[in-house]
Amino acid sequence: MDISAERRYAEEAGVVLAGMGMPLAYGKLLGWLLICTPAAQSGTEMAAALGLSKGSVSAGLRMLETGGLIQRVAMPGRRGSFYEMTPDAMMRATGSEKFTQFRELMDRGLDLVGGGDAPGAERLRTTRDFYAFIEAELPKLIQRFKDQQRGRSDG
Repeated sequence: MDISAERRYAEEAGVVLAGMGMPLAYGKLLGWLLICTPAAQSGTEMAAALGLSKGSVSAGLRMLETGGLIQRVAMPGRRGSFYEMTPDAMMRATGSEKFTQFRELMDRGLDLVGGGDAPGAERLRTTRDFYAFIEAELPKLIQRFKDQQRGRSDG
């Protein structure tokens, strides 16, 4: 079966995002919504384009919408639910709360082994410090990106 370049892209996005912990089908949906035309698609359209079951698409759309990565939009003259990516989807996907959770996990590990100076604590301490660094810097990076994007649209 010959598949379109767009579907191949969505399949590739699914594999990449699955490597980051997202279910494969959900990653395919997100990949599709990055490149599809029109930008807003129905679940039925996505199921057909990607060869996914309607149940898998429905579950994926619910999860992606709950996560703030996609949003429901109205399509004048058409019935049903349509979805498109939110403009800041990828910034939301890399939100610092994940890094906060990892840092807190490392803090609990340090407490468990007797603190940052305990024998063998270096790997926990280094990992905690890394996540604390990312947690502190990521909001600044996102703001810089937003400022740069605004500058690009202003000019």
